[in-house]
Amino acid sequence: MDGVDDPFAWVCIRHDRDARPVNDAALVLTAVGIDNFVERVPGAGALDDGEWGVFIRRGNADVAADHLERYRVENLPPRIRVPPIITFDSGWVGVLGYLCVLWALPALEAWGLFGLDWRGTGRMEAELVRDGAWWRAVTALTLHGDLAHILGNSLFGAVFGLMAGRYLGSGLCWLLVLLAGAAGNGVNAWLRPDGFASLGASTATFACVGLTSAFVWRRGYFRGRGRRRGFAPIVAGLAMLAFTGMGGANTDVLAHVAGFVCGVVAGAAIAPFDIRRLGRSGQCLAGGATVLLVMLAWTFAGDA
Repeated sequence: MDGVDDPFAWVCIRHDRDARPVNDAALVLTAVGIDNFVERVPGAGALDDGEWGVFIRRGNADVAADHLERYRVENLPPRIRVPPIITFDSGWVGVLGYLCVLWALPALEAWGLFGLDWRGTGRMEAELVRDGAWWRAVTALTLHGDLAHILGNSLFGAVFGLMAGRYLGSGLCWLLVLLAGAAGNGVNAWLRPDGFASLGASTATFACVGLTSAFVWRRGYFRGRGRRRGFAPIVAGLAMLAFTGMGGANTDVLAHVAGFVCGVVAGAAIAPFDIRRLGRSGQCLAGGATVLLVMLAWTFAGDA
């Protein structure tokens, strides 16, 4: 007769309505040499199907519980550390600076200041860029063909720049956007035939999209949500490029793609860097360097 303190009495050490975890426990106990058996325990009522239980001898209860706990711990899913999302500012400072530069050029052109043919001097001409007129890759980003052109780039640039500025800080964000946009124009110039010319900030706009996508992806902000969701930032960036950068009779698709790719490279490269080390002063210096680079490019354009 099984007494309460009888070490050879059979007791249930694990039970569940699902037979799978109970059978797993039985396999673990069998593997370490602990006698056991699995049996269905009837429920209390007619509608209760009961539970499955794995039974062992009472004297082995402590050892069995220890083995089962070790098995549970060893088979826990790996914990993936998702880095905290760090934002630096609202992004509005950089956006306002971007809009000021974009709208200052039409005013300077309308007033005829400095006696420049602003569009002829600053547009991206493939042959001239290949011959060393690097500044045209920058100045072309500040010029537009008509009101609709500048309005569109103002809107999209502000939206995308606002997002990028929050992650990177306004100063660093727009410095990288300018460099990636200019690089996109440079790539476009090398792939175009002689006589090809273009202007507009859309190359920089899509550089901003690529920059943000790659930065968020490389930082791992979507890590631990499945492989597909891990690549969500890149997929979203590509979708934005496809839906807004591929249509229209006068759309320079190659420039948009080149800008996006250069932005992706910049975002992936800067992501490992701890941007907090820049501080407010570093962001101000980066923003100042952005303005100085634009001014320097137009100085070269005026002297050419």
